[in-house]
Amino acid sequence: MYDFDMVVIGSGPSGRRAAVQFAKLGRSVLVVEKGRRVGGVSVHTGTIPSKTLRETVLNLSGWRERGFYGRSYRVKQDIGATDLMARLQKTLDHEVEVLEHQFSRNMVKTACGEGRFVGPHQIEVTAENGETKMVSAAHVLIACGTRPFRPDYVPFDGRCVFDSDEIIELPKLPRSLAVIGAGVIGVEYATIFSALDVAVTLIEPRPTFLDFIDKELIDEFMHELRDRNVAVRLGSKVNSIEHSANGGIVTKLSDGRNVSSEMLLFAAGRVGATDRLNLEAAGIAVDHRGRIAVDPLTLQTNVPHIYAAGDVIGFPSLASTSMEQGRVAACHALGMEPMAPPEFFPYGIYSVPEISTTGLTEEEVRTRGIPYEVGVARFRETSRGHIMGLNSGMMKMIFSTKTRRLLGVHILGEGATELIHIGQAVLNLKGTIDYFIQNTFNYPTLAEAYKIAGLDAWNRMTR
Repeated sequence: MYDFDMVVIGSGPSGRRAAVQFAKLGRSVLVVEKGRRVGGVSVHTGTIPSKTLRETVLNLSGWRERGFYGRSYRVKQDIGATDLMARLQKTLDHEVEVLEHQFSRNMVKTACGEGRFVGPHQIEVTAENGETKMVSAAHVLIACGTRPFRPDYVPFDGRCVFDSDEIIELPKLPRSLAVIGAGVIGVEYATIFSALDVAVTLIEPRPTFLDFIDKELIDEFMHELRDRNVAVRLGSKVNSIEHSANGGIVTKLSDGRNVSSEMLLFAAGRVGATDRLNLEAAGIAVDHRGRIAVDPLTLQTNVPHIYAAGDVIGFPSLASTSMEQGRVAACHALGMEPMAPPEFFPYGIYSVPEISTTGLTEEEVRTRGIPYEVGVARFRETSRGHIMGLNSGMMKMIFSTKTRRLLGVHILGEGATELIHIGQAVLNLKGTIDYFIQNTFNYPTLAEAYKIAGLDAWNRMTR
């Protein structure tokens, strides 16, 4: 009756995971990708490029060794844009090759072109040369992702003013950079460029930022930024952005201050890449940011055979959760009831230093009225921290004083996005403080911070 059992629009984390899951269960799948190569935003302009750029910067700048050798230490004295791009291209080629092989061995078909609905089950695919073909499917997954929000008042030019997709193709390294938007993307790029000793100003119209992160961690993070001379302008809206006479950029704020910089990155939000999908033909509506509403358990849209997953459905917009959403959607489309996802997932921010969190923040624990105690460990308290030359970094753990159960883990510092998984496992297994007190951790490791923080909380709980 249909050409395929499922058509997936987009080959990012959620799209590729859904396609492979569907194919492994013996069903026919077509992935429609408008880019020249598979991988979506995650591989080509988002997750992989930004994290590769971060790793390149930390390696070439000698950032991790400065605790021993001083702030002036560098592995490479004159770092240019070409140094950053070389590693990036190699990484992207590898990611695409792995994905293409995965599709090939699972017999997932791909079509290079832009997909648009012409009916609830019919999709028209337009290739770059203008050729079109029609395909039909019993089920459709919309996994088209997002693109940067580009308001009219920002003079984007790809030379001095960039969005978060363009910044990875920077023509040269600036001496100064203004970043508008202190969300995850803005904070990541602001701290990456700061690690290159670029003078960075971070601008956020709201009085706070990263509000889903524990406030104590944000306070510690702010201290780190100030120590590195990152200027943070909170609570000031942008009135205008203008090119200056010397070829730079002047950002005028509502509080009367002006921020002069050689380059500017606008990273204040993203919108769903749904405007060209002709969703009206399928009976699907989007919100003001182009996002699609779905059933959070099944990932179904208001049209039962059409699913949506990944960034296009909004929070949490993580590659890790998007992959799981794609798998869940595929299983549900085949009539399988996937197991309920674990209660807690980790959130990672690849700033410099890293931030990672899972479970409840201290503010959420207070709001719920749960009696609790906190344990804190500083990375400099661990032998591994001394060996690595770490002067900063902390782990915060929250426990219920009534049940002794772990409620939340919040980490700032080197390796935070790796370390968080120990806390995530204990949280989802409903473990208590006793695990951390009685367990043995490799020595010397940063993971010892779990024991230190656990003992810190236990000492307070038993007074």
